Amino acid sequence: FACTPMATEKKVLVPLANGSEELEAISIIDTLRRAGAQVTVASVEDTLEVTCSRQVKIVADKRIAECTTTTWDLIACPGGMPGAEHLRDSNELKELLTNQKNNQRLYAAVCASPAVVLNTHGLLEDKEATCYPADKFTSTLPNKARLEERVVVDGNCITSRGPGTSVEFALRLVVALYGKEKADEIAQALLVAAY
Repeated sequence: FACTPMATEKKVLVPLANGSEELEAISIIDTLRRAGAQVTVASVEDTLEVTCSRQVKIVADKRIAECTTTTWDLIACPGGMPGAEHLRDSNELKELLTNQKNNQRLYAAVCASPAVVLNTHGLLEDKEATCYPADKFTSTLPNKARLEERVVVDGNCITSRGPGTSVEFALRLVVALYGKEKADEIAQALLVAAY
């Protein structure tokens, strides 16, 4: 007997690389799975196993090349250095993210990735965004009006600042996919007072 996905199940891609920030990655993956999303963790490396910025090893579900023919409801990039640079350098991920923007589907990034991944590929040109508060990242963003905000939602683009904002960021992704009521339910279970 085959397991049929629920009608509300959303497909989410979380790309990972060597040097990705593990707290951000796990916050995104865990929170979205709690919401009921079908989360696929994809390695942009030659192997499924990636070693994150603090030496935590994560085994991805697939390699990014196996994810290019799926229509994603959301692609969410964790930050971390040099992980964000490896995500930036993935041609498959660049095409997937560009497709998300062009088709008005959700795309998101936290920490260094709004500047290093999204902005490098022109995906923030008409968007307000935030990122990790270091000049080497903030100085590159085209619109600096909301840099101090913990999470910025601008249409189909959602960005956040770093490890300390990653659960809040993930809950805002839940709002975008499933609505505030579902996000409130998860926030309560996680003991998150506000997001």
